[in-house]
Amino acid sequence: MQVFQTITVTGSTTLTKDNHGGTLVVHNAVGGGTLTLPASNGDGQTIKVIVHTTVTSSLIIAVANGTDVIRGGVSISTDVAGITMLAGGTDDTITMNGSTTGGLAGSTITLVDYKAGFWNVTGFLASTGSEATPFSATIS
Repeated sequence: MQVFQTITVTGSTTLTKDNHGGTLVVHNAVGGGTLTLPASNGDGQTIKVIVHTTVTSSLIIAVANGTDVIRGGVSISTDVAGITMLAGGTDDTITMNGSTTGGLAGSTITLVDYKAGFWNVTGFLASTGSEATPFSATIS
């Protein structure tokens, strides 16, 4: 079983591979914030993010620059049924709003730097109301 070092953050943080690569980033702030990923270079680094405290304002995970994108998808659910949301070809931001796009306590995102310019995302987002996509293209 893989064991991750745990790092707790309480607001906006610029993640680095030296400090956050291969770690479990526990976000513990009701006010949300922005977690900025390091630039993707294809080195296989993994960053896991867990929401410990339900956000009431957006928790944003964004790429570092205008060329990196996020590929993959997440399950998002308010109940047993749930749905799966896929990132589009130009998406570079994940926004959990504490409601329809996830961000309730227990929401989990795993990001893998699998190729220069590309982060792969998997995870589960706990939500309320009608599920909506957390993905957007806001950096590029």
